[in-house]
Amino acid sequence: MAFVSGNVYPSFKKPLFCGILANTLLSTVPGVSGAGPSPEKTLLTPILDAELIATGNVTSYPFKPNTPTGCPTPSTITRAMLSLCGLPPFFVNAGLRHTPTVPCYDLYGQVGEDPRTRDAVPNVHALFGHGASLGRFFSRTCDFLVVAECVPGGTTTALCVLRALGYDASVSSSFVKNPVSIKEEICSKALARLSSDKITNPLDIVRYAGDPMMPVAAGILTTYTGNLLLAGGTQMLSVAALAKALGQKPPAIVTTSYVRDDPTANVTDLADRIGSPMYYVDPGFGDLGHPGLARYCIGEVKEGFGDGGAMYLAHLMGHPEAEIREKILSAAHACS
Repeated sequence: MAFVSGNVYPSFKKPLFCGILANTLLSTVPGVSGAGPSPEKTLLTPILDAELIATGNVTSYPFKPNTPTGCPTPSTITRAMLSLCGLPPFFVNAGLRHTPTVPCYDLYGQVGEDPRTRDAVPNVHALFGHGASLGRFFSRTCDFLVVAECVPGGTTTALCVLRALGYDASVSSSFVKNPVSIKEEICSKALARLSSDKITNPLDIVRYAGDPMMPVAAGILTTYTGNLLLAGGTQMLSVAALAKALGQKPPAIVTTSYVRDDPTANVTDLADRIGSPMYYVDPGFGDLGHPGLARYCIGEVKEGFGDGGAMYLAHLMGHPEAEIREKILSAAHACS
């Protein structure tokens, strides 16, 4: 299979990789997220992943950049690709429980609440406005913007928002066995609140049932004037659907083949219905001889923190597939 599916993206001279960090309290619901050693510690994951990507190490907290089964985290891959490209990451704090340990552009957002019982993003309009300001800033500083996210539990908020926007969505998971029943139960209760209060405005849907990353990313899309690519799977499809509902042209999205091939998610179908061009990176982890990376092929992790977008960016910047894979393999061995 080709390393990258889809057409080659337009040429550029000044690329930028932006990672939006946020929390949703849904990640603390047992069984929802595998992005952390325990439900409560998923609230630490964005800042620890950002620290790993920015510095190559995590020193602020005891942290292993592998899952319990030895699968390297996506941040390890993103770090390897940005290092290969010589690009520093730009992080945005959209709403975190804990203080970041690396420099972040702080939007003074709040942690996303549980949409089953209360508004998830009460300051949604402020965050959307901050995102629009960021888009204008990025327009002056880069001509190709890759927007990634780190929001544990975000596939569940994505499910809620996509369904509320009218899409028959099924979303992916970092678990090998997708906790579909838990997500469906949460989504059902969130949608009941939306229906009861007759909420149909797109930003109000995010206010009720989304997470802080969504309005920031959507705000950036409204004002950024260069070429933009959303790096992620079903979470970025929710951003694309939100942008479309707000009258914007649906953006292009890049993710890994492991998300595309998830039988419990309908990523390709959703992209078609939203109207977002979709690119898929197949890094061939099963052929590298690393048992942890090979677990991506059986559905563990699949994608995260824009690693598919980071691999695609390295490809666009002229790095051969063999060099990309060797860099990832070296990084995986280093954190074993």
